[in-house]
Amino acid sequence: MCQQWQRPQSVEKRLFSVSAAMAEKKYTEDHEWIELSEDGKTCISTYAAKALGDVVYVELPEVGLEVSEGDTIGAVESVKSASDILTPVAGTVSEVNSALEEKPSALNKDPEGESWIAKMNVEQEPAGVLMSKEEYAKFTEDD
Repeated sequence: MCQQWQRPQSVEKRLFSVSAAMAEKKYTEDHEWIELSEDGKTCISTYAAKALGDVVYVELPEVGLEVSEGDTIGAVESVKSASDILTPVAGTVSEVNSALEEKPSALNKDPEGESWIAKMNVEQEPAGVLMSKEEYAKFTEDD
């Protein structure tokens, strides 16, 4: 049998297994989200972006930064206030969205899309409470 078609000896277990068509987001009580995908995009929620007002500065984490669940990975400053960005999972920062350094206001326009803050290599399933989009919507209605 051709070596190219042989099954690999060990298969690495993927955390957050999802369909390629739709990566689900999970939300925290601190108004951050993480995309349950291989690259683990994370950012603040639309709710948080609206509450902050006009974002004027985004502090991004360093690529290679190893973090535990709940650690600060950056900060967002707006005309109203400043807020730390907490990671909902343990892992290593693999990429940052450096476009936000040049144009932090992009975070107000698309915080749950193109204006993600960091991508994480997730080390383990999160121990904390993560909510589905529907659960998070209900949670923010109560605020």
